[in-house]
Amino acid sequence: MLRTALITHHQTCGAKLVDFAGWEMPIQYSGVVDEYHTVRSHVGLFDVSHMGRIRIAGPGAMSFLQRVTTNDVGKVAVSHAQYSMVCNEKGGIKDDIFVYRLSSDEFLLCVNASNREKILLWLQAQLAQDATVRLEDRSVELAQVAVQGPKSRDLLMSLGATALEGLKLHHMCDGTIGGLSCLLARTGYSGELGYEIYIDTDKVGRLWDLLIDKGQAWGLKPAGLGARDLLRLEMGYLLYGNDMGEDTTPFEANADWTVSFQKGEFVGCQALLAQKQAGPTRRFVAFELVEKAVPRHGFRILDPATSQPVGEVTSGNLSPLLQKGIGLGYVPTRYAEPGTSILIEIRGKSLPALIVKPPFYRKPKS
Repeated sequence: MLRTALITHHQTCGAKLVDFAGWEMPIQYSGVVDEYHTVRSHVGLFDVSHMGRIRIAGPGAMSFLQRVTTNDVGKVAVSHAQYSMVCNEKGGIKDDIFVYRLSSDEFLLCVNASNREKILLWLQAQLAQDATVRLEDRSVELAQVAVQGPKSRDLLMSLGATALEGLKLHHMCDGTIGGLSCLLARTGYSGELGYEIYIDTDKVGRLWDLLIDKGQAWGLKPAGLGARDLLRLEMGYLLYGNDMGEDTTPFEANADWTVSFQKGEFVGCQALLAQKQAGPTRRFVAFELVEKAVPRHGFRILDPATSQPVGEVTSGNLSPLLQKGIGLGYVPTRYAEPGTSILIEIRGKSLPALIVKPPFYRKPKS
């Protein structure tokens, strides 16, 4: 199994380690629900160095990214970030990514750990002999941690990251934390105020120790993949491999806003245009169980009148805050309207559920 540069730090923190997409990663430290509540109320620290980081630079970088991603990179100003998709010729999602614009002709792509090698090879093939673009895999020398939760800004600013004051969602800046230079991005996967920190791999251990030490005053705890999954599920965020794949299009996944036809041709453009015009036959939905039970990946979604299968749960769990079973999945379009009744098959029983509009969790107004 592959390991990030923080593996010994996870062991020191008492992490339970598991295989995730070929990486030995912490699933939990103090406990999934405890870490979840820490991120919702204080601040959690995640190692996300298993993600892929690819630098695209050169005078042809912009036009190259316009061709290989679905969103309009031309709308991304310097020091801004954009969520986008990489699709195949049939419009199927090869990966969902973040595109960070570092300068006029330099970009950083953050790709999923499970797709890191696939996307890198595919981008290299798409690039062919284009001398106007330089592609560089920076996943090894550049590490990545996420600091997520309502106290994240206060903590990081107390350690010298004063550039975060006023930084808006999906914006980024250069900064220092405890004297360590890094790239700070207001992005994340939790639905809370939070930041992803890109830093040289040889410095990430010092950064982790500093945050663990100084973060205690702000209620910081390290958090693993279990808490991360719960947090993103409550927001209705897609997880590649569970909620989407190469047999899923952005329109089916309710990610229509990541597709721009105005920018011109891109890989998968014609297939996606045809699907938009015809309308997708299935849609990604969120649901809540009426009675307390836990839906899981792979459970069947049934028609309430006939009890016939109409779809499958792609992600599901018990929401710690709502104390309800919540889930995501795909159903034929006629079942996708919020308020529609469905059944979820759980251990031989058919339990009633309602289609709802995500997110499940909405931050209380202050």
